[in-house]
Amino acid sequence: MAENGLASRLYNGEAGLNIVGRRKLWFGVAGVLILIAILSFSIRGFSLGIEFAGGNSFQVPASVGTLDDAEREVNSALAAQNTGVEVATTQKVGGPGGDSYELRTPQLNAEQATAVKAQIAEDLGINVDQISSNQVSEAWGSQVTERAVLGLIIFIALVMVYLILRFEWRMAVAAVASLITNLILTAGIYSLVGFEVTPSTIIGFLTILGFALYDVVVVFDKVQENTRGITANNNQTYGEAANLAINQSLMRSLNTSVVALLPVGGLLFIGAGLLGAGTLKDLGLVLFVGMAVAFLTSILVATPLLALLKNYDPRIQAHNKRVLTRRGGAARGEVTGRGAASPAAQAAATDEPVDQDAAALAGAAPKVGARPAGKRPTGARGGRPGGGGNRPGGAKRR
Repeated sequence: MAENGLASRLYNGEAGLNIVGRRKLWFGVAGVLILIAILSFSIRGFSLGIEFAGGNSFQVPASVGTLDDAEREVNSALAAQNTGVEVATTQKVGGPGGDSYELRTPQLNAEQATAVKAQIAEDLGINVDQISSNQVSEAWGSQVTERAVLGLIIFIALVMVYLILRFEWRMAVAAVASLITNLILTAGIYSLVGFEVTPSTIIGFLTILGFALYDVVVVFDKVQENTRGITANNNQTYGEAANLAINQSLMRSLNTSVVALLPVGGLLFIGAGLLGAGTLKDLGLVLFVGMAVAFLTSILVATPLLALLKNYDPRIQAHNKRVLTRRGGAARGEVTGRGAASPAAQAAATDEPVDQDAAALAGAAPKVGARPAGKRPTGARGGRPGGGGNRPGGAKRR
């Protein structure tokens, strides 16, 4: 029963998952999702944290009550000072002096921040010195964004060079297109759902690039193995060999993704959900979303796009035509020999004229390893002249 399991059938290409053959469907779905993401960027934008949009943060001791109690009191203080803003995000943080609650608000001027701080201390019944406040300028977030974009450009350039040296330029183009698709879709999810973008999110975005690249390289390595010397036989087209590679490496990619998502899920749901660590939430969320999207794009975008690019190669085009012509000839009974296409079928596949004399000689020529048609000469053993079995002078063999 184990031999007929799903993993075994996938590795042997017996599951019949026609992924490359349905590339138009995957490209269409990816195109629609990318369009939705771009529209969301333009209309909704992103929910930027105070590091990018600018804002203020207030830290109060955790001894004042629960996190909800602290948020309610800070909102009350903001309303009392007529600031017109509310708490944007809250999280529980630890420190040398004990746990505290950090509450972040949109941008306030210096007078408003001082008044709100005093009002919070009065409402909570604690000393003003127990409350710390900070103001973050949006310029800092702009610098982080510029450095992240520069790092992304350098990363993609190095990836292109590596993949061209390791594989070929078509694989490099397909891999980079998959990476960019992964980034756009992950950012689109952030924009649509309204997840907050923080410096931890930017770090997570750069991290998922490495995971997505690893997933693509695993599949491409199998594609290269299956297509090495493919033009020397007429058994498979390039797309069929690439599709077989996907089926053979699908379980490996799936297992890798699941194993990677489990600790990230623990980081997200346990660290952020149960422990209330906001920084872990920002990092875990982007990793979880990005890794899941990376698995899909490496399978449904990268390899089908590679097959499409390879089909424009004249050598691959001629090979694919020979394979299809051979199959057509076999269906019409035009195949001669053991699976070899007839000269007419081969000429049709390569767009070359048929040499009638060569075709006649090919049909009359003996197969490789066949014995000559003539009878074997009679005589002494070994067919040697003079009998071969007797030595000159009648001497006997010692």
